[in-house]
Amino acid sequence: MIQVEALTKRYGTTTAVDGLSFSALPGTVTGFLGPNGAGKSTTMRLIVGLERPTSGTATVDGHRYADLPAPLHSVGVMLDARSVHPGRTAYRHLLAHARTHGISTARVREVIEMTGLESVARRRAGTFSLGMGQRLGIATALLGDPQTLILDEPVNGLDPDGVLWVRRLVRDLAAEGRTVLLSSHLMHELALCADRVVIIGKGRLLADAPVQEIVERSAGGSLEEAYLELTAGSVEYRGCAADGTTASGGSR
Repeated sequence: MIQVEALTKRYGTTTAVDGLSFSALPGTVTGFLGPNGAGKSTTMRLIVGLERPTSGTATVDGHRYADLPAPLHSVGVMLDARSVHPGRTAYRHLLAHARTHGISTARVREVIEMTGLESVARRRAGTFSLGMGQRLGIATALLGDPQTLILDEPVNGLDPDGVLWVRRLVRDLAAEGRTVLLSSHLMHELALCADRVVIIGKGRLLADAPVQEIVERSAGGSLEEAYLELTAGSVEYRGCAADGTTASGGSR
């Protein structure tokens, strides 16, 4: 499981994450939501040791990510599918990761098949479409057969078949007793695949409850409406309509 307790991260005078606490449990798909700039990416980076917290803790199965003896076997992570050397083929990218953890080439071939990359496995990653890059990122996250997965916008750039595949994949992984933390801006998709949602705004917790409970609190009766109601005071980058009103109906 993932446990975040009183987590805070400051950059100078800016507080990106502010006393945040929540859990993502085994056997559960936890949707992680918030407006742009809410602190979602920073929180995920803190969980996997890419940032150091100002205070508080973020652990996986009771351990800091840095203390895990074989992190790829414990936590599968996709934070940025573009973080692949463009001159390296998909197969070589996965093989390099596998060799750092003693993972067999058979497992490399297995995740290539699982993610539908067989036909492009020998192509350089720099030639990949956004959707193929997402599939390679997911393949990398699955490589160590981890019990915990952290996926940031995994359906970004995927076609409808790919979106359906990701939905089924995360549901199957949770059914196997794994922990899945999934960030997405696609409310309809999260309503279909998540068991519960954690919503943050300006680095603070706004809601942490089962999807149905969140929806029932909303006047609009949908996850999207509930999200908009909860984050109305936390949106930093708000568009403006032609009449000079903001997207939420207020004046600038």
